Amino acid sequence: MNNELFNNNALSNLIKETIMRDILLGKLLPGEKLVEAQYAEAFGTSRAPVREAFYLLTVEGIVKRIPRKGTVVRGFSSEETKDLIEIRCFLENMALEKLRNKNNENYLQTMEDIINKTKEINKQSYEYAELNYQFHQQLILASESEVIKSNYDRLGNILLSIQNVAFMKEEDVRKSISEHEQLVEYLYEKNIDEAKKLLDSHNRSVFDRVERNVQVYKEHIES
Repeated sequence: MNNELFNNNALSNLIKETIMRDILLGKLLPGEKLVEAQYAEAFGTSRAPVREAFYLLTVEGIVKRIPRKGTVVRGFSSEETKDLIEIRCFLENMALEKLRNKNNENYLQTMEDIINKTKEINKQSYEYAELNYQFHQQLILASESEVIKSNYDRLGNILLSIQNVAFMKEEDVRKSISEHEQLVEYLYEKNIDEAKKLLDSHNRSVFDRVERNVQVYKEHIES
């Protein structure tokens, strides 16, 4: 029974990750309905793990349940996107403040490693969005605050879906990488004030890019 439960949980997570990747790739669009039977057939399973995957995505705010329609991919309005970025800025600034008196060189080395990976990948938006999230997550981990981490983790896939649109253009990716390098330099110098200024500008520019790139995103997924 325990093995069966473990297998169902693993399958639910696999289905969830597949749906999330399809959203990032533009194969599933805001407002599009998720059909339980299709995923059950595709994964050769009953509907129970599929329902669990839908539930997990609902909890994360990626999909929503609409009465008489079913489960659909959620889109975010401009105001919602702005609010989410504000929350991200607040949490990351809290994390930076906690780094004033901490030895964070292990995390900085990881951040440098992630920067090097971003320079090597084909600049597809979803690949960079994932590495970008990992980079910013290191700031959160370095704070060693479980409260900050747990709240940031709740935004994980939502931030990915927003950033996927923000990095449709290669010049935006290049600028982001350059700012990441500067941020790490400030942190090595323990220049937290300048790091906070840069990070605030860096994060808030995401909203402008999302607004600008929405049409580019639509053209990309339709091509």
